[in-house]
Amino acid sequence: MSGHSKWSTIKHKKGKADAKRGKIFTKIIREIAVSAREGGGDPESNPRLRAAVAAAKAANMPADNIKRAIQRGTGELPGMTYEEFTFEGYGPGGVAVMLEIMTDNRNRTTPEIRHLFAKHGGNLGENGCVSWLFTRKGSILVPRADAPDEDGMMEVALEAGADDLDTTDGDYYSIATAPEDLHRVKEALEERGIGVESAEFTMEPSSTARLEGKPAMQMLRLMEAFDDHDDVQHVWANFDIDDDLFANV
Repeated sequence: MSGHSKWSTIKHKKGKADAKRGKIFTKIIREIAVSAREGGGDPESNPRLRAAVAAAKAANMPADNIKRAIQRGTGELPGMTYEEFTFEGYGPGGVAVMLEIMTDNRNRTTPEIRHLFAKHGGNLGENGCVSWLFTRKGSILVPRADAPDEDGMMEVALEAGADDLDTTDGDYYSIATAPEDLHRVKEALEERGIGVESAEFTMEPSSTARLEGKPAMQMLRLMEAFDDHDDVQHVWANFDIDDDLFANV
């Protein structure tokens, strides 16, 4: 499993603790509101909103919170207006980094992100500098405890329409899909009685940059800092790092 994919599973586990502090709720509420604003308030006809609502339910967000976030997005309730955009840059060792931002104050967020890059051995780049390395995909995490063995899981995933199955994480199977197939594959797995812990859109790198020693730890600290920033909805990078270093995050 590449460092990028490994971080995705660690971020998911970390998100459970963040939910207790309300941090993940804040990010999901923003995503729901913007998704509803851009594509309408019906999750059945708005795949992005459907994914956001699924993430909210997985984080045990109350149904009333989800409903109000949708209504703020559609304009039925007053709410903050968020601007959505991406940042691109480089981490230690030339690692490619993409950030999805939602903020109510771009003039505040931009210097904060630039500072985090610089603090951890990277730099903010120009739009287009690394996006060509990434492809939009669907990503599903399935706890191994709720799934068949590896051979059985591979068979089920491919039958459901998945593109690939990563079995190298000890706690989860990581399933990759085409973006338009994400929800269909998720529903097919659930119909087979397989528990799905998360289903979301992601950006997969076409190549990776190997890091060791100090640059590797700097990269992990940079990813952690971005995840902790309220205005960063998602962060993707193309690093490859030994698994044992993740224990220090």
